[in-house]
Amino acid sequence: MLETKRSRLARTAPGLLLSLAVAAVATGLGAVVPVVGGPVFAIVLGALAAALVKPLQDPRWAPGRATASTTVLQLSIVVLGTGLQVRQVVRVGTESLPVMLGTLAVALGGAWLLGRLLDVRGDTRTLIGVGTGICGASAIAATTAVLNPKQTHVAYALGTILTCNVAAVLLFPPIGHLLDLSPHAFGLWAGTAINDTSSVVAAAYAYGGDAGEYALVVKLTRTLMLVPVIAFLAIRANRRGALPWHRVVPPFLLGFVAAVVLGSLGVVPAGVSALGPFLITTALAGIGLSLRPNDLRRAGGAPLLLGVLLWLAVAGSSLGLQALTGTL
Repeated sequence: MLETKRSRLARTAPGLLLSLAVAAVATGLGAVVPVVGGPVFAIVLGALAAALVKPLQDPRWAPGRATASTTVLQLSIVVLGTGLQVRQVVRVGTESLPVMLGTLAVALGGAWLLGRLLDVRGDTRTLIGVGTGICGASAIAATTAVLNPKQTHVAYALGTILTCNVAAVLLFPPIGHLLDLSPHAFGLWAGTAINDTSSVVAAAYAYGGDAGEYALVVKLTRTLMLVPVIAFLAIRANRRGALPWHRVVPPFLLGFVAAVVLGSLGVVPAGVSALGPFLITTALAGIGLSLRPNDLRRAGGAPLLLGVLLWLAVAGSSLGLQALTGTL
């Protein structure tokens, strides 16, 4: 058992240490150029390093990169939860609910309509719609467990979501500043209009203020929409009970809730939540180091167009609903 742990650590260490090193550089650059922020620098530096430095494409770096982009990301969300209060989570979730439900309806309805117009049908359309409307790759993974689609459909959906995520991390902060959005308005926009949690956090923390904390709570509340959507898909596929509860509700989400409760009770040491942004930057470095040009090209024509149009529709409807509800 001890030998197994040592061998696992030996496999993970190179890629994880590399991610930490990229995160350290990105954090320094983010301090110099705060409008961009450490997380955005991390994903860009990681992607450039992976593309330009051929030794970094060696498979031995993969386990550590994967740990950074998954385990470290989930840990960062739990750590950030220690700095939040229960009242704050309930308030933000309640405030964001109209925008959240509206953008989810736009994503799912748009996937059905635009998918038919673009001749993107079946599981690919469903996966892109759920991924855009809820939480990106996590939603696609949960939906895959219910529908058992072809791997090509999953690849199309993941490639599309990845492309939109990269664009969102780079474009949302400058657009938000151009529109002069408040940190809360930007956090609500990012939390409801960007797909994956990592991209939401990267864009929102790069924006500054308390946009990061606000977006994180909105995003994790949005993730809870997986439960009814996946239950509906499971019933429609006549496979009720086929999906274990822990695949629907990610463990890190439960950890986040526990961290918020413990933080509210004052039992978490002061300063723990301050580690969150660096952990996020490390996670984004791992994601950047994992990116390959083929990943962005894999989405193809029509599915990619569907994903981009849905993403734009959700982003626009989020701002529109904020204006209508007085939260902009």
